[in-house]
Amino acid sequence: MKNEKFDFYSPVNLKSYNLDKTMRYQLDILGNLDFFTRRHSENVANLTCRICEYLHFNQKFTIYCTISAYLHDIGKMFIPSKILNKPDKLTDQEFEVMKTHTTKGYEMCMKDLKLRPYAIVALDHHEALNGSGYPNGITKIPMEAQIVRVADEYDAIVTKRQYKTHVNISETLKDLIKDAQPDPKFVALDYLSQNLKVGKINKHVLKALFKVVIDDILYEISCLYDYLDYLKENIKRLELICKYAKKMEESKTDKKKSYYKEGMRMLFQVDENFENYNQVYEDYKNALQIRTDRIKKLYDEIKIIKKLEV
Repeated sequence: MKNEKFDFYSPVNLKSYNLDKTMRYQLDILGNLDFFTRRHSENVANLTCRICEYLHFNQKFTIYCTISAYLHDIGKMFIPSKILNKPDKLTDQEFEVMKTHTTKGYEMCMKDLKLRPYAIVALDHHEALNGSGYPNGITKIPMEAQIVRVADEYDAIVTKRQYKTHVNISETLKDLIKDAQPDPKFVALDYLSQNLKVGKINKHVLKALFKVVIDDILYEISCLYDYLDYLKENIKRLELICKYAKKMEESKTDKKKSYYKEGMRMLFQVDENFENYNQVYEDYKNALQIRTDRIKKLYDEIKIIKKLEV
């Protein structure tokens, strides 16, 4: 059976605006990162680019944010692999080491003139609007870092939960909504600073992310519809094989039996034969039902996301 093709972060969604040689220099730096960090950086850049478009930023700022997103975790090349790739929860001490990727990334970018414009996002992408972030606990965060923070947090949750489809992705967005709400601990102190009234992340950026996620769900649905066409074609072919098999059983002469048997043989595809075609037929029908159900669930996800309020 043909493999179903679906990329959670399809490259067709990333408009990189024909990155020039200078920008390719920055992207080549990613080659020094481990595979998972590099893949995460690419995902965050993809999301960042598309969020910027929904926020109607101009092309120059969108490109700047996209490159910044590619490089936001560049400091992780200085984090020991036993901490960076640890499957279990980090200890408090290990987490303190992990947090240094922000300052190390900033220092690295500042030392290289070609990377210097992107240093601020490497430093501030874990800062929070309510002052609870790191490394400096600031509340006035550059917009580019606010955008990358949302994209970064979303992809981290998606990766951790090992999503293979957007079904139930609304649960992840609900978690992000919590980070966009005011923190009662800080609201209680709002007479000290107006900035402390807000949550950790920018709600306008989060709303733009919702639109990006809906686009991705629609892309997944379109991939499923293409696959449904493939399944339906094969089910139709296998139904014809079953029809020939029945006629072969009902035939009175060997000539007729041979005629229908040869017809069946001509319709078989790779790895199909007289012994397994019925099972293959059932597998295709089951696959069709599973994908049809998933399409319905994906449309339901879109309805849920559209009702979410930040």
